[in-house]
Amino acid sequence: MLEAVAFDLWETLITDLPEIAARQQDTRIAELSRVLNAAGIEASLDDVSRSHRDVWHDCWERYWSHDRDVTARGQILHFLEHLGVRDGLSEEVLEALGEAYGGAAVTHLPVLVEGAAEVVDALRAKGLAIGVVSNTGRTPGKHLRMILERLGLASRIDGMVFSNEIGVCKPLPPIFDDLRARLGCEFREMMFVGDNPFADVWGAQQCGMTAVHFSPPSRGMAVGAATREDYVLAPHERIERLDALIPIVEAMMR
Repeated sequence: MLEAVAFDLWETLITDLPEIAARQQDTRIAELSRVLNAAGIEASLDDVSRSHRDVWHDCWERYWSHDRDVTARGQILHFLEHLGVRDGLSEEVLEALGEAYGGAAVTHLPVLVEGAAEVVDALRAKGLAIGVVSNTGRTPGKHLRMILERLGLASRIDGMVFSNEIGVCKPLPPIFDDLRARLGCEFREMMFVGDNPFADVWGAQQCGMTAVHFSPPSRGMAVGAATREDYVLAPHERIERLDALIPIVEAMMR
């Protein structure tokens, strides 16, 4: 019996349109430079922009390509390494850098995917628990919770798990198992919905969940690579609109 429906976050429930992503990046770079200069560390926009780019590639090589994640503070420390700043910063400055780095998407909010709130409400009305599992990238769980609150989704979600907070990424089982425990059900009682055929669909299926691949006609900027195509990627269902999920759920609940 189906007890819970869980979702990927980026490009499934929320999306970063190109113009929003550009504003987030500009704000992140400007704020990082401002905080550093206020702390007596000369950091031009060009220097910060270069380190901002380099830390992304560094984290990919060190962590994300191995399905591991790094804490929000860890990303800041790696950013400072690329900038050539290795020590001497106070906790207050490190906190301010963390806000500048992670909070840009709170300043320039992503938007809800069409139908996201309505579909979540419809599922909740059927007595189903709602969960979210997200690989976080530059925006950590702390700030994603703020985003979901401001977009009106946080109160509709019964459990959230973010990769930077537990150290592993989808498709590894521990991140899904963390959510399963929070929702208080078994994997066989869960459905997972996401846009990435490997991280979301394959990952959920390896845990024994029903997996639905969400493939909308257009997506924003927060799109992960559909890696390891040699794996058999065969979702239980495919949808192009979130509201197409409702009859699938209803069929499972009969």
